[in-house]
Amino acid sequence: MADDKRLAEDAEDLRELIADILELPVAEVTDDAHFIDELEVDSLSAMHIVINLEKRYGIKVTDEEFKAVDSFADVRELVAAKRGAGS
Repeated sequence: MADDKRLAEDAEDLRELIADILELPVAEVTDDAHFIDELEVDSLSAMHIVINLEKRYGIKVTDEEFKAVDSFADVRELVAAKRGAGS
C-alpha cells in the first residue's frame, strides 16, 4: 500500500513539473492529454521537459524515447521504467 501511495505522489510531482514547464494549469495535464495536439508541446518545450526529467529523476532520456511519447501517461511510464532500470 505504501508503494501505491508513493507512485501516486510521484505521478502528481511529475504532473506538476510538466504543467510548470508548459505554463498550464495542472488539471490540463491529464493522463490521456495528447502532448502535441492538446498540450501544444513543441520541440523547445520537449527539450525542456527532457532536461528537467533527467535532472529531477536522475535518468537519461534519448530523443528517440521522448519522440515515442504521446501523453502524460507515456511520460509517467517512461520515467517509471527508467527509474526501475537504474538508468
